[in-house]
Amino acid sequence: MDNSQLLKGILEGCVLSIIARGETYGYEILDELQNAGFNDLGEGTLYPVLARLDKNGDIACRKARSPLGPVRKYYTITDKGKENYKDFLERYRSISACADKLLAEDNKEEQL
Repeated sequence: MDNSQLLKGILEGCVLSIIARGETYGYEILDELQNAGFNDLGEGTLYPVLARLDKNGDIACRKARSPLGPVRKYYTITDKGKENYKDFLERYRSISACADKLLAEDNKEEQL
């Protein structure tokens, strides 16, 4: 199975998690994702996610000059985004628990 299909299902929730911690911008989000182990992510993956979240009303975007000079887009989570993130966490934990049960059984069989 292609990792991109697995990643697609959880990336929006991970991005919402980062933005929920406080106002941030794209490169900072990408850096946090990479530090968490999502090493194959690039701007071409992240920015469409940010655009979807913005269009859906989960995040708000403002443009401002960065301390280094160029204009950046800064993102914050909205009330709708907080609710959707909470819903994502519940669904993710439920699905992960089910998968963990099945995969643990497979692990036992491999050890035999």
